[in-house]
Amino acid sequence: MAVPKVIVVGGGVAGTSTALALREAGFHAEVFEAHASGGADAGAFLTVMRNGMAAFERIGAAGAVEAVSFPARAVALLDAEGRRLGHRPIEGPARSLTRAALYRALQELAVARGIPVHHGRRLAGATIGPDGVEAEFADGGRVSGHVLVGADGIHSRVRRLIDPEAPEPRYAGHHVVYGYTPGNPAGLDPDEYLMVRGSRAFTGVTVPGGDGRTWWFARINGGEPAVGLSPAQWRDLALRSCDGDATPAYALIAAAGPDIVGGDSFDIPTTPHWHNARMVLTGDAAHAAVPAAAQGASMAAEDAVALAEALREHGDPETAFAAYATRRRAETEETVAASARLGNP
Repeated sequence: MAVPKVIVVGGGVAGTSTALALREAGFHAEVFEAHASGGADAGAFLTVMRNGMAAFERIGAAGAVEAVSFPARAVALLDAEGRRLGHRPIEGPARSLTRAALYRALQELAVARGIPVHHGRRLAGATIGPDGVEAEFADGGRVSGHVLVGADGIHSRVRRLIDPEAPEPRYAGHHVVYGYTPGNPAGLDPDEYLMVRGSRAFTGVTVPGGDGRTWWFARINGGEPAVGLSPAQWRDLALRSCDGDATPAYALIAAAGPDIVGGDSFDIPTTPHWHNARMVLTGDAAHAAVPAAAQGASMAAEDAVALAEALREHGDPETAFAAYATRRRAETEETVAASARLGNP
């Protein structure tokens, strides 16, 4: 019997992790990524928490992630007056890295293990047949497989193919700006994330050892999405949100380099249908969270492990998908809800 072929739509954390997990489980996976390289938010950074690192260990990717990341060991909290409110260790191992570095590390690992990764292939549609599924791409190409995994993010095309009535992503009421400042002008402890509960924004700063820059983000409340801003405009918005606070945030943002990316936060509290007979969702396509809980990448890696295990254990795809969704739905929805609460204290 031929090895079942899985079409993975999306080459980000969820898609590439899923392909790696499927290969470990004995499947032939092929990744199709819409973007020519990384995603639109590849300039942002993130933290992979302990549960995510455990999942990466399960699929043999922990070493690749560690090689392009830095340990996240502790977090301290300041108020708008610069008063230190608390300090706690981060349960490890936890690692901080840019999204671009994580994409690159996982895709390079996939290619090294013989998993084809195709860029510039945007999904246009998919048709389920008696023995599998055929994906159609915007360039006119078609690919057939046993099943199709939708790992195509919060604005997932696959989610709509599974359920045309699937809910739209929900605007979470804030914007997030990421940037990088040369050196360590604030004299921060490289082993510590400094979180600042400012008067108009929540900011976080860290100095990853050996990077030579201070990494920062600003989460800013906003009644409406702020679409179409330039990097300079995102920086100015972050500056205004920190002006007047007695914390390092304003000076760090003012001294930032050109690598600034901003966006509006959206989440998906619940997705009623994660799958049909031949298609299934993973990562943000199924359960997008705002970044406050730092669990997006970790949940995606855990999805990858759970889906691969379910497909290995069950011969029928729909039975496997149901088992996977049962295992993951409650936990991920709880995390999405918890992250929303953290993002709007």
